[in-house]
Amino acid sequence: MLDLFVRPAVRYLLNIIKQIFLWTYARNTWQWDILCVLILMFIFLTPKSWFEGGERQLRPAHQSPTSATLLVGPEAIENEGDMVRLKERVQALTGRNDAEVVSVRKVVDKGGKTLGYQVDIR
Repeated sequence: MLDLFVRPAVRYLLNIIKQIFLWTYARNTWQWDILCVLILMFIFLTPKSWFEGGERQLRPAHQSPTSATLLVGPEAIENEGDMVRLKERVQALTGRNDAEVVSVRKVVDKGGKTLGYQVDIR
């Protein structure tokens, strides 16, 4: 017997929730007026502290950790594995003391002759 009273109540509640989420009300109804009042209350009565400290973190423009790629001639780098010397050379070329070498790629011609190096820095 309780089942007869629960089903219509649940169906009625689900119907109200469906109407609210899908918003089937017209603009000239009391439901629309209540929604507008709730929105205005949220805008004007929300404490400022709820929105403080939400500064966005600056993310790199691209997913790659590389900020620049330099093309360096073979005479500038004696040994591509010597990262300390390579870092010093890149810092001297760019004028940036905070430059870090991310990777080094050798550029060769068809004959296998080294034309230079691509150095990714950040």
